Amino acid sequence: MTVLPRPEVSAPQMSIDGEPVSTPSRIEVVDPATAAPFVAVPDAGPEHVSRAVAAAQRAGRVWRALSVEERQKYLLQVVAILRNHLDELASLVTAEQGKPLGRARSEIESGLRYCEAHAQFRIPTELVRDDDEETVVVNRVPLAVTAAITAWNYPVLLMLRKIAPALVAGSTLIVKPSPYTPVATLRAGELLQEVLPAGVVQVLSGGDELGRALVSHPGIGKISFTGSVATGRAIMAAAAPTLKRLTLELGGNDAAIVLDDVDPAEIAADLYWGGLSNCGQVCAAIKRLFVPESLAEDLASALADVAASVVVGDGFADGVDMGPLQNRPQLDLVRSLVADAEQHGAEVYFRGEAPDGPGFFHPVTLVRRVRDDLPLARQEQFGPVLPLFTYSDLDEAIERANASEFGLGASVWAADEERAVAVAGRLEAGTVWVNQHPMLSADTPFGGIKQSGLGVEGSVHGVLGHTDICVLRVKH
Repeated sequence: MTVLPRPEVSAPQMSIDGEPVSTPSRIEVVDPATAAPFVAVPDAGPEHVSRAVAAAQRAGRVWRALSVEERQKYLLQVVAILRNHLDELASLVTAEQGKPLGRARSEIESGLRYCEAHAQFRIPTELVRDDDEETVVVNRVPLAVTAAITAWNYPVLLMLRKIAPALVAGSTLIVKPSPYTPVATLRAGELLQEVLPAGVVQVLSGGDELGRALVSHPGIGKISFTGSVATGRAIMAAAAPTLKRLTLELGGNDAAIVLDDVDPAEIAADLYWGGLSNCGQVCAAIKRLFVPESLAEDLASALADVAASVVVGDGFADGVDMGPLQNRPQLDLVRSLVADAEQHGAEVYFRGEAPDGPGFFHPVTLVRRVRDDLPLARQEQFGPVLPLFTYSDLDEAIERANASEFGLGASVWAADEERAVAVAGRLEAGTVWVNQHPMLSADTPFGGIKQSGLGVEGSVHGVLGHTDICVLRVKH
């Protein structure tokens, strides 16, 4: 297996008011394939937040005055400059996140297509009434500065999913990437200063102190966050005193229900990658697979065949399908969830190969006979583990699928599409797919119910989440 050389990374800087900014204190960023630090980035604090908010407010007065079409032209310049540096950014994503290089390229390209779609959206104006007595119009006005806080599983994609709707709506942004994966986002921030007015998009790196300062600052009007439920709750509490608007894309424990009319061999690959793409580090991945008892053995065998073909290794190596988990705490969590399930009677019916050495690698692990009350069934495992549950009664399977604090996604798999749609209508989730999982597109809203979040990203609905309603009433 040929391993490509790792990129030589010069420490990227933060971007505040169009200028590069560093700090005396630094955060080491670890390569998950080697468990070794490869670069150190700035560690911002409250004083940097205050500078960035002031710059964003100044820039916002001009930015919001532009037409939607003018802002969308700038967004297309964002796409162009990032696409010109796609290979560089993809190498940084692989170095800090671990995913194979080809999948890092796909992540960035997906984000760029998302931006291109937003460059076509129009913000609606609603004419409520226009008669001899009065004209009433519902306008949309941009919110103040948006704090965009991203997770470590898709660092560049998540940044772009937050930048695009805010810029179109007329908001300015301060982006805070995860301290585990700040490098590609910081580099993208440097590039954006070449095409955007100063202060429109700024990028700060740092840990919890930075996060607390950002979400509590009175100059922030909206927080768009992707991450854990616990952090989402803390953000809600910090936002309450100033009534900040929130979009929270939190965890998921998605269920997939297989009906009894399918051919296991035909759906096994889609089910596998629906659960274990990006090493299982996907909020809307399949995390609980419900299968009729009559199909359980055949589907387990078909899933094991798919898993046996998957190569786990260094993301810079040729032929690798799946990289390491992104960080040591996540590796420890996944190991503990599997060990706990085995101690309570679960069976690992497939355990793949993973490289030896210091990296955060975990073998592909397929599990069955997991009790519904175990942590592996109730928590978001966020790793390359797929539990299979059997059922004899479909109503019971639906009830078990819904018995979760999460409600991000779900899916139904069947040959009879009409029957599948009927089952889908009984599942409690923000998105329910039929014969696919997950599938996101820029023209469709995506968000969770229950503890999986507030608000949506994607489509015009996501853009409107960066606006307030302003009603104009003219008496004639």
